[in-house]
Amino acid sequence: MSTKEEYVRKPEWLKIKLNTNDHYSGLKKMMREKNLHTVCEEARCPNIHECWAVRRTATFMILGDVCTRACRFCAVKTGLPTELDLQEPERVADSVQLMNLKHAVVTAVARDDLKDGGSAVFAETVRAIRRKNPLTSIEVLPSDMGGVKENLRTLMDARPDILNHNIETVRRLTPRVRARATYDRSLEFLRRAKEMQPTIPTKSSLMIGIGETKEEILETMDDLRSNNVDIMTIGQYLQPTKKHLKVEKYYSPDEFEELKQIALSKGFSHCEAGPLVRSSYHADEQVNAAAKHKSLISGQAVQEA
Repeated sequence: MSTKEEYVRKPEWLKIKLNTNDHYSGLKKMMREKNLHTVCEEARCPNIHECWAVRRTATFMILGDVCTRACRFCAVKTGLPTELDLQEPERVADSVQLMNLKHAVVTAVARDDLKDGGSAVFAETVRAIRRKNPLTSIEVLPSDMGGVKENLRTLMDARPDILNHNIETVRRLTPRVRARATYDRSLEFLRRAKEMQPTIPTKSSLMIGIGETKEEILETMDDLRSNNVDIMTIGQYLQPTKKHLKVEKYYSPDEFEELKQIALSKGFSHCEAGPLVRSSYHADEQVNAAAKHKSLISGQAVQEA
């Protein structure tokens, strides 16, 4: 553990420009009127002002705002959820339509209290968005849903455009960082998703700065690639409150760029890496890059044949 106090001045590159223009205010108002939650707010994402005010995108968080897990890096409320709103998928779909989104990201709190892990509501949200927004690409970011294969199948049968499940940290640190989830279960979840729907890109995110080594980061890349993960994002861990894990290291933009190039060299079709990168950061660009990469690979296969 670092002996230095974490609450010292953060590096210059971690300063965030606030932007609360009409787009930001309007989107916040709409989310409250529709009784919707966003991970942008609940997890205190540092990019909320850029995404809401400039890019006009948001990541919807379904199945309530209370998580059954207490991961030591996450600011989302923990407890026993009471909410299961079966009308939520339609409200999310309506909001996607009002925002005229080209790409929608849907995540959720972990619902270990539900036998299906929330997969039925997740799948219906995908279908509702597609019915009302046929030109919108859809990315889902679920928990491991208890590692139950049929729960994942329910979601994959809805055919999202991208399946995103976060590995979060390296193998050694997983027991200290994540609650109930395991490193190998997450790898299995990603591998099964690809087996169920081989044409759907898979994606995972790694947060760094909590005590991992560079060698462990590279090992995690290899583990993800060996389980056929297509897209990777790497971001700096930022301590949300004094109760959460402390930051052990702030990586520089140059270090992130090096990790990005290493990830690409290992075969990821796309990698976003930077101090403020989060799992759904520039997700619209990632789905386009994945589609382009898939097209190039298919073209090469045809030529070689």
